[in-house]
Amino acid sequence: MPLTLHADDRRILRLAVPAFGALVAEPLFLLTDTVIVGRLPAPALGALGVAGTVLSAVVGLCVFLAYGTTASVARQLGAGDLRRALRQGVDGLWLAAGVGVAVIAVVWPLAPYLVHLLGAEGELARQAVTYLRISLLGVPSMLLVLAGTGVLRGMQDTATPLLVSVGSFALNAVLNGVFVLVLDWGLAGSAWGTVTAQTVAAAVYLAMMFGRHRAPFRPDLSGIRAAGSAGVALVVRTLCLQAVLVIATAVATRMGDERLEAHTIVFRVWILLAFALDAIAIAGQAITGHTLGAGDVAGTRAATRRMVAWGVGSGIVLGLSVLAAAPLMPVLFDTGPAVTGELLPLLWVVALLQPVAGVVFVLDGVLIGAGDQTYLAWAGLWTTLAYLPAALLVVVSGGGLVALWAALGLWMAARLVTLGLRARGDGWLVTGAGSGPGRA
Repeated sequence: MPLTLHADDRRILRLAVPAFGALVAEPLFLLTDTVIVGRLPAPALGALGVAGTVLSAVVGLCVFLAYGTTASVARQLGAGDLRRALRQGVDGLWLAAGVGVAVIAVVWPLAPYLVHLLGAEGELARQAVTYLRISLLGVPSMLLVLAGTGVLRGMQDTATPLLVSVGSFALNAVLNGVFVLVLDWGLAGSAWGTVTAQTVAAAVYLAMMFGRHRAPFRPDLSGIRAAGSAGVALVVRTLCLQAVLVIATAVATRMGDERLEAHTIVFRVWILLAFALDAIAIAGQAITGHTLGAGDVAGTRAATRRMVAWGVGSGIVLGLSVLAAAPLMPVLFDTGPAVTGELLPLLWVVALLQPVAGVVFVLDGVLIGAGDQTYLAWAGLWTTLAYLPAALLVVVSGGGLVALWAALGLWMAARLVTLGLRARGDGWLVTGAGSGPGRA
């Protein structure tokens, strides 16, 4: 008998599957950069890591350009106002361009200090500064891609961002190979290849917006300010998430090399799993904004229940996959006996947390789609404060990595409570073309 999916399930999968492909494409293609740069003499690879850390932190704070734009465009589209949806998408693009220029102006002179802050000295620092400063020229394009991705997601299109992602990262790999290995431009060649690929990807999004969709080009200052004010709350939320993960790594660093290595491996596994769960969250952003824009509260709640079920189911599958792959991890990462002894118990903790993470990611996406950014910012602050005593207790008591990841489990439980309580209430269910509860 053929399997028949509920209409909401089909909609979720239609948005989530391409979104997952786009999310996974980036780290996979970036591995190619690492392989190419790894052929250069030391300290090129280390410089790439240092500069990449700074760049990732800066761009990571700007993810609101995708999330906020998805919510606002989806809401207007749900209300049947395509013109205003495109207008808000253009506001997001102008905001992205402005933020990109500001990032260059601020980070360029600070580049030497930032790489030194990460411990780089001498030739390592020099190469890291060179890579970082060249890469900064591509930041406006990177942010335009984020905003453009948000526009298309809000228009219920996650397939096009997947195609653009795959195309741009493939171009990046080719250009890096040519610039680094053929033209012998060294580490700078890798940076120029990435900047070029990012610029092409941004041009594709701009061509789609102003060509295919015929969006208005003129900036709307009031719309840009509204997008920026909504973005501030999402930046606070993102800072809280990053702070918790940075603190966890800092605590693991105090535990010695073997434990830090085990923590690093498990952290990478966690991030990979997060990509899978974030795909459902992205579907949540698009669907929630659209249904609330259409004034369909019942449909919003029904879709949320379906997405939570998908989050739980995906979490269970991912958790079981981690346990199944656990015996292979020491071989895959070539760990010694000491690291292996630390690694295997941590994978059990990660596996057990996946169903919780599935619900947390979904509800986070749903509330972002509802425009409930202010609540998410406050919830981020409170859950971070709940995590800090647990992390401090691990340090004071001399607890190990299992205790540290149990503290992260407490943080996830706190997020589940704050997001779950909000989702059960009605405060986030603001309907129509107007802004959500967290927007001006």
